Amino acid sequence: MIKNCEIGVVGLGVMGRNFLLNIAGHGFSAAGYNRTPEKLALLKEEGKGLPVTGTGDPKEFVALLRRPRAVIILVPAGAAADSVIESLIPFLEKGDLLIDAGNSHYKDTERRAAALAAQGLFFMGAGISGGEEGARKGPSIMIGGDKNAYERVRPIFEAAAAKAGGEPCAALLGSGSSGHFVKMVHNGIEYAFMQLIAETYDFMRRGLGLDNEELSAVYSGWNKGELNSYLIEITARIFSRADEKTGKKLVDAIRDAAGQKGTGMWTTQAALELRTPVPTIDAAVAMRDLSFYETERAAAAGLFGTPAGTSDADSGEKNLARLRNALHAAMLLTYAQGMALLSAASKKRGYGLDLETVARIWRGGCIIRSAMLEDLRSAYLREPALPVLFLDPGIAKKIKDCHEDLRAIVSSAALAGLPVPAFMSALGYFDAWRSGRLPANLIQAQRDYFGAHTYERTDAKGTFHTEWEK
Repeated sequence: MIKNCEIGVVGLGVMGRNFLLNIAGHGFSAAGYNRTPEKLALLKEEGKGLPVTGTGDPKEFVALLRRPRAVIILVPAGAAADSVIESLIPFLEKGDLLIDAGNSHYKDTERRAAALAAQGLFFMGAGISGGEEGARKGPSIMIGGDKNAYERVRPIFEAAAAKAGGEPCAALLGSGSSGHFVKMVHNGIEYAFMQLIAETYDFMRRGLGLDNEELSAVYSGWNKGELNSYLIEITARIFSRADEKTGKKLVDAIRDAAGQKGTGMWTTQAALELRTPVPTIDAAVAMRDLSFYETERAAAAGLFGTPAGTSDADSGEKNLARLRNALHAAMLLTYAQGMALLSAASKKRGYGLDLETVARIWRGGCIIRSAMLEDLRSAYLREPALPVLFLDPGIAKKIKDCHEDLRAIVSSAALAGLPVPAFMSALGYFDAWRSGRLPANLIQAQRDYFGAHTYERTDAKGTFHTEWEK
């Protein structure tokens, strides 16, 4: 059994085991801890020839690690993470470092960091994105916490991370719970992108009558241009995959009810608390919820009829080009929503985020990686304090070139009865931002009318109230 290991990993499920093997594959000795014998056996089998060891005893696990110890925790968020931490504390010493790399809520990260600091222990939150393949071959790693503590593990994380342009997609993003907050927003953007892509699928399938082979070809073509991204790439593959059971395309055999683990909802909640609108993320979360109301949807279809699904837009390549441009604009506007939320959180919570660094480490390994992130990075290099992403001239030009096609697709879908709430929300977000005057003056008047909440005037300072019934 290897002793004096450089890093420990708790949780040898798919993510934990693969990330440990990734670390060991880069030459760092690693110890794994899991109470399940089968998972320990799998680690031993897959780790042959690598500096890897494992145990099911927490005391023995801690004893295998080099002082001061560094432990990565990769278990389900919530009670499981708390349980693991409690099981390790009796065997740890002051100065040891625990890193929660699961999808924990950032407020839990803050709570745990404060409790462990009182015992002389360091605690950091690290968001890891890339799924099973990313964990093994190189994920994007978003870390928050103490700078000096991070320096102890920085070589390990940078070696294990994905590389983009020769740069590691891992960084200390800021203080406190910033790592988990950024990962949460990453997942919120992921929800929105997936919903947007699903809406393009529905538009092409029901609106334009494309079959699965044609859909695969469209997405493959899009992935060669400005929409180049991980999600577009896998979408093209999905439509070409045959079902082993029926021989037909697998996608058609999958139930239309989308699951979720809560990070999208957390993003929406955080945005509401910070008064920073993220309507496309909100729409994506809502549509996942609505997808589970299958019985009610069937009843509504019987009552009102299912949308005919015939688009009135121009057919052929022109319409597909419009749809491509609409998706490009909507994705940029979604990135803008996510970055605005990160900016607001950084100011409110004192994270000290550098949004250029966020864009940089999202370029490889993570689920929302795309060619557009190079444009985002350039925008924040030009203006680090950019308040809204599309105020950058380069991003603004791209949206100007595409937003009329976004409007055309939304209009066409509405007339055809095809649901595109994510596209609609992105367009509404854009139109609201470019409105020099919004109708909120009427809302203020209404609030003052029924609740005497007062209002402000455009021609005088102070607050005012009107006796509306007089």
